[in-house]
Amino acid sequence: MAEAHQAVAFQFTVTPDGIDLRMSHEALRQIYLSGLHSWKKKFIRFKNGIITGVYPASPSSWFIVVVGVMSTMYARIDPSLGIIAKINRTLDTTGYMSNQTQNIVSGMLFGTGLWVALIMTMRYSLKMLLSYHGWIFAEHGKLSTATKIWMRLVKLFSGCKPMLYSFQTSLPRLPVPAVENTVNRYLDSVQPLMNDEQFKRMEGLAKNFAFNLGPKLQWYLKLKSWWATNYVSDWWEEYIYLRGRGPIMVNSNYYAMDFLYVVPTSLQAARAGNVIHATLLYRKKLDRQEIKPILLMGSTVPLCSAQWERMFNTSRIPGEETDTIQHMKDSRHIVVYHKGRYFKVWLYHDGRLLKPREIEQQMQRILEDRSEPQAGEEKLAALTAGDRVPWAKARQAYFGRGKNKQSLDAVEKAAFFVTLDETEQGYREEDPMTSMDTYAKSLLHGSCYDRWFDKTFTLVVFKNGKMGLNTEHSWADAPIVGHLWENVMSSDCLQLGYTEDGHCKGDINQNIPFPTRLQWEIPEECQEVIERSLCTAKSLADDVDFCCFPFDAFGKGLIKKAKISPDAFVQLSLQLAHYRDMGKFCLTYEASMTRLFREGRTETVRSCTTESCNYVQAMEDPTQSVADDGYGVSYILVGEHLIHFHVSSKFSCPETDSHRFGKNIKQAMVDTITLFGVGMNSTK
Repeated sequence: MAEAHQAVAFQFTVTPDGIDLRMSHEALRQIYLSGLHSWKKKFIRFKNGIITGVYPASPSSWFIVVVGVMSTMYARIDPSLGIIAKINRTLDTTGYMSNQTQNIVSGMLFGTGLWVALIMTMRYSLKMLLSYHGWIFAEHGKLSTATKIWMRLVKLFSGCKPMLYSFQTSLPRLPVPAVENTVNRYLDSVQPLMNDEQFKRMEGLAKNFAFNLGPKLQWYLKLKSWWATNYVSDWWEEYIYLRGRGPIMVNSNYYAMDFLYVVPTSLQAARAGNVIHATLLYRKKLDRQEIKPILLMGSTVPLCSAQWERMFNTSRIPGEETDTIQHMKDSRHIVVYHKGRYFKVWLYHDGRLLKPREIEQQMQRILEDRSEPQAGEEKLAALTAGDRVPWAKARQAYFGRGKNKQSLDAVEKAAFFVTLDETEQGYREEDPMTSMDTYAKSLLHGSCYDRWFDKTFTLVVFKNGKMGLNTEHSWADAPIVGHLWENVMSSDCLQLGYTEDGHCKGDINQNIPFPTRLQWEIPEECQEVIERSLCTAKSLADDVDFCCFPFDAFGKGLIKKAKISPDAFVQLSLQLAHYRDMGKFCLTYEASMTRLFREGRTETVRSCTTESCNYVQAMEDPTQSVADDGYGVSYILVGEHLIHFHVSSKFSCPETDSHRFGKNIKQAMVDTITLFGVGMNSTK
């Protein structure tokens, strides 16, 4: 208990003479350091706001322009074509300045105006340049002279050393496609799924829409596109994600895995210490805009960075009709779940971020805590896993005041959520398929009450040191989380590292206050709501048929030798595999990013086309993200020689089987690569 007493900031005693208050020097010191940290952060944000606000110019360029204007004035050259003289005459009417002061102020005002005009010109020119997307259709490795000139112009107007949000105001707006184009693309996507009679009827309906209702709706879209930064993204977030009243677990949330074959340490607390610290280092870079914007085409074309803004200190808040996203500017704590208990862990001490070994120490204290869960506490997070309306009503009825409100605030305002899981997960060489399926399902839904599904992400650290993420989908798309995750994993192993016995590097610090148990008073009526939500969630989780496997016969290296896009290759293979599995074609959805435009998120690519269907039928000719009755397939191209597939379906659908489909994918991949005459052992 000595450490707990050291955490006491002040003491007061009630005496006959009144209250005797004694404030310790340590309390004053911690208040000072906390305030200093807060003001440092405010100053950095203010400075970065100025730098980003004047991009692609720099604040120092103002001084250069003003000095240049003043120099020409002293050389009796008027660069303003009479504007400076007009400013001078206006200032002369005030009667407060001497002639020399008026000249200086006039020159500075004109120089500042010229500087702002140059910034706007550069920014508008860059926006016009970035509106060109012809480079996307150029053959890989073969750029036309016009495209090369365009790339040089983009780099010229992009300035130097851009910060994360530097390009935001220079990105073009998402254009509204013509009604005719939309209708034609729709017909192309449904034609492979219909017979001639069905398609003829659909053509008539589409033409009727294009001539009657379509133009009116198009006018509304164009009006919104002139007014809003992005005419799609707010509706996408609202109607695709936040208005859904069903469970977000499984249906919306997704996951990220750890290294498959690398185990940096088997100590749960140590892995948590390094990874939490690495995640907070990433947040520090994010706050300072030190993360470089993603640039395509040889570091030339920027992608929108808006989705990074709500990565931390954010939670989805349930509502009866629609959910909302609550984002805090800063958070100095995380909440950790272990064995049915919730702990608040402060991330700073002595005005600095806790070191990895100190965070490991805090995690170990939680692991060694033998206290029992309070009534209703253990399965509380099932509310976030079930239907949204019961959770919204329960939140309003039982978590609006007292201990429950304080504890829920701690969870929702935390930097992120952490689960110290009691199970061991990860790839096992002796049983690769079962181990990977179990690992994936654990990250996707766990026990349905041991992840806070409303947080932007839950970091899950398993008992054997393996880890992963469960991520809420409404605030951002997977590539944003992928950037965080790759950075964290590389920092964990390559930058921070571990000692020989598996602990985080550094020393423990007994002066750090213990983690604080969150206190709950959950009535029986609320516990009944929790149990009903858990029942809904478990029914959904138990219906998930998962097949997760690494495909190592070949990877993108061999596919590129066939001079075909790796993604297109996999999509064709999936079409072939699905046809072999189900004996029919289906409307296939593949997400593609629209982050070439400001605040862009994703759009739909229909990879089941007339051409892909012709390919599948030719292969089968012996003479040569969300449906209950379909498959969800995620894949990642890992290096040059490995593709990792994640296949999901529902046990309740009699037509699907994820493992059967997985086998069909493997065979389809091999069959497709064989067509190109590039053998799996080829060195061509």
